[in-house]
Amino acid sequence: MKRSFPLILAFGLLFLFIVQLAGMLVESIYILDLMNLKLDIRVLGLLFFFTPILLLPFRRELPGWTVWLVFAFLFVARSLTPYLDTFGRMMASGIGIGAALLFFSFLASARARVESTRAFGISTAVGLALAVALSVLLRTLNFSLDYSLTVSGGWVGWGLGLLLGWALTQLDWDFSVRPQPEGHGVTVPILGIFLIIILIYFAFSAPAVVARWTEGNYPLIVGAVSLFSAGWAILAVARPRTFGLLSRGGLLLWNALFTLSLTGTILAHRVSFPAAPNSPSVVVGAPGWIQQVPLVLMLLLFPVLFLDLQFFFTQLRQAEPAPWTLIPGVLLGALALVVLVFIGIFTNVWGYIAPVSTPFRNLFWLPYLLAAGVLSLLAWVRQPAESSSVPGMGGSMLLGWVVLMGIIFLATGAYALRTDQQHPGDPNKTSLLVMTYNLQAGNDASGQRSYDRQLAVMRRVSPDLIALQESDTARLSLDNEDLVRYFAGKLGYYSYYGPATVTGTFGTAILSRYPLENTRSVFSFSDQDEIGTSEAEIVVDGQRFSIHDVHPDGSDTAKMALARSLLDRSEGQANVIALGDFNLTETAAAYQLVAGRYTEAWASVYPSGIGPDGMDMSGRIDHIFVSTDLGVRDLVYLQPPASASDHPVHWAVIFWK
Repeated sequence: MKRSFPLILAFGLLFLFIVQLAGMLVESIYILDLMNLKLDIRVLGLLFFFTPILLLPFRRELPGWTVWLVFAFLFVARSLTPYLDTFGRMMASGIGIGAALLFFSFLASARARVESTRAFGISTAVGLALAVALSVLLRTLNFSLDYSLTVSGGWVGWGLGLLLGWALTQLDWDFSVRPQPEGHGVTVPILGIFLIIILIYFAFSAPAVVARWTEGNYPLIVGAVSLFSAGWAILAVARPRTFGLLSRGGLLLWNALFTLSLTGTILAHRVSFPAAPNSPSVVVGAPGWIQQVPLVLMLLLFPVLFLDLQFFFTQLRQAEPAPWTLIPGVLLGALALVVLVFIGIFTNVWGYIAPVSTPFRNLFWLPYLLAAGVLSLLAWVRQPAESSSVPGMGGSMLLGWVVLMGIIFLATGAYALRTDQQHPGDPNKTSLLVMTYNLQAGNDASGQRSYDRQLAVMRRVSPDLIALQESDTARLSLDNEDLVRYFAGKLGYYSYYGPATVTGTFGTAILSRYPLENTRSVFSFSDQDEIGTSEAEIVVDGQRFSIHDVHPDGSDTAKMALARSLLDRSEGQANVIALGDFNLTETAAAYQLVAGRYTEAWASVYPSGIGPDGMDMSGRIDHIFVSTDLGVRDLVYLQPPASASDHPVHWAVIFWK
């Protein structure tokens, strides 16, 4: 392993770029297309994943400059991506992912300066572990948003690209025609490699999403993924024989247990939704310890992905492939990625793209089971790989590697703990400034990223309580970015994410200067997308306030079911504050039902709907309702584009005697 460092670095950075660019491409297409709840020509941006088909005509020798041309496209596209608007990011990340997958074919068939095909396989697995550790660190630095994909952190992408370029200069690029050994296929191992990349992209490169699946402990989950990745990277280079003798049956068992624990982690938090408008609401509180058992097992078992990659690459290298021979497997892997991405998205937007999306309602677990299950089978049926002895890394090189991985792990752990630092508000206040904010997943009305502008609005207004809607961004369609954690971390607020990502709502989250107690998610009948209301309680001035953050959608029947659920849930509660994007105007029956018990803030001060500045809000759908014994004052609707969303942001001061 002494000569493997450039290969490890090259694969590590390539895997990192593939995950980053794939996530950015899918997110950009979703924002431009599916966020508008329809499919149009922009979905064809997914064809960038099939760029490697361009290699098929080259069944003879490739010119040596081809490698550097493709690297140049990858380097420039990846480096420019953070600075572009949404359409620009889609194009740049598309070109980048196309170049990255082409480059994967080159790198997988390069004549590396390593001792054996098994040493090559180990190097790629260590590279993947490095990529995961780096991805987790980059996201943890910025409260789950990849720091290197922000404008302020874009310099990191340039630096990593230059580092990849240096590593490539240390490899041999000889694509002369080679005799193909008998009985060594490449499509199966390539498909297996892609399924591993898919699972890393979907979950383990951004473990904040796992915390949102499970309402688990964020620092522990992030720390576990970082520790096991860094630990594998160290163990594999220091003691490469550790897992070399694992039998095919042993590997199948490990993979099967991982598949079961991954699927079980999601299913343990799956909700059976109300079947009819008159069905009782389903209330989900904090998970019990038994629900977290699959999570613990999954975290312990996920390093099998590194071992699988090692075996697949060892088998692949035994075939002595030329780049063009890898293309069928790469295209099949790209197809698997696109199909699984669509399945994952359809579980969230099942009511909007009928009839294609409808069957996927409440099947969030399905793409994970398919990817891990097929991977298990491919690992079991793989051809026997070379088992030659590989010398471990030692001396100062090993020490330097241990120090590097140790720094990555310790920095990740330190920044993960930072998310739990809150700045409590004054417990003796006699008023609360409350805000309702539909984020449109951190985008403005024109589909441009705006979460930093939204954060600026929150900082300027400085509310005591913020109810967020369309906040469930910790999912692959939005690049696994947890905006609730980001805002809470930046503001120093307590937070409740609301309905878990596995339930498929668009999100209702609560941020507060005061500790949130008795948090729970309430699901009422829905017929277009899941309707989940976040509930919590805070104590201020010795009084308990009940918070209900709502965001219904769908038919009038579904909205009426939400209104009845809200009234049933809040009956007997004092100091009720129900706020959010109700998707109801004053003329709607469901609105009138709620207004029959609670005071709607704007209507109580401006009965005509017209504010003091002449702004007509009679058609408003974002509301703040309060108990009749609470007063309201200083009401504001901040309209787009100043709101940095497609909704106005609404706030008011609530006071009591």
